[in-house]
Amino acid sequence: MEENFFERVYAIAKQIPYGRVTSYGAIAKALGTARSARMVGWAMNASHNRDDVPAHRVVNRKGILSGKHHFQGTNLMQQLLESEGIEVVDNQIVNFEKVFWEPEVNL
Repeated sequence: MEENFFERVYAIAKQIPYGRVTSYGAIAKALGTARSARMVGWAMNASHNRDDVPAHRVVNRKGILSGKHHFQGTNLMQQLLESEGIEVVDNQIVNFEKVFWEPEVNL
């Protein structure tokens, strides 16, 4: 069950467009499950060895890089986002509303 949930999370994460971000809660909502945003966070953490899951594009509901400590290197998550044109100041995405991507519901 958990593995299937993680794969569903990854399927949504793979759809996040280049230069855009979404939140743990938005993914949980799109899955239409009673699972929490925290479970989505666990799935993102478990994806660290998968190059096909853009986990750096998933942040908390305020645009804060709350998962950054799961990336190798001190600022890798921020560097990946900045390489896509997303501005980050003090671990928070600038103009979060403009770069936020809402996943499709019930994928």
